[in-house]
Amino acid sequence: MTYAEQVLSKELRKYSLGWRFRRQFPIPPYIVDFACVEARLVVEADGGQHARPGDHDPRDDELQRRGWRVLRFWNNEILANRQGVLRTIAEMLGPPREQGPHPNPPPPAGEGIKQG
Repeated sequence: MTYAEQVLSKELRKYSLGWRFRRQFPIPPYIVDFACVEARLVVEADGGQHARPGDHDPRDDELQRRGWRVLRFWNNEILANRQGVLRTIAEMLGPPREQGPHPNPPPPAGEGIKQG
């Protein structure tokens, strides 16, 4: 991971967007930097290796045909304007979906394994 990807990964975990992101998520034949599966959103961090405009157009077009929305940020933008990048991601996500009860809730207090 590049330093910008590390920073964005930490921010996506830390920043309370209300959505879960997966890092290096496979969408064959591609592997995307970050994906929010529930919102069908891909977030890519691009550095100098992606210097030519349009390099990712075919890839982005294919992901969009499959129902994914794609956001791309330059590494220097992630490093210089973290909050702006996070705001853009949050706007694209919208409000978090309602979550039902946890499928495996912890036992009520006092009902664990008895020590003795």
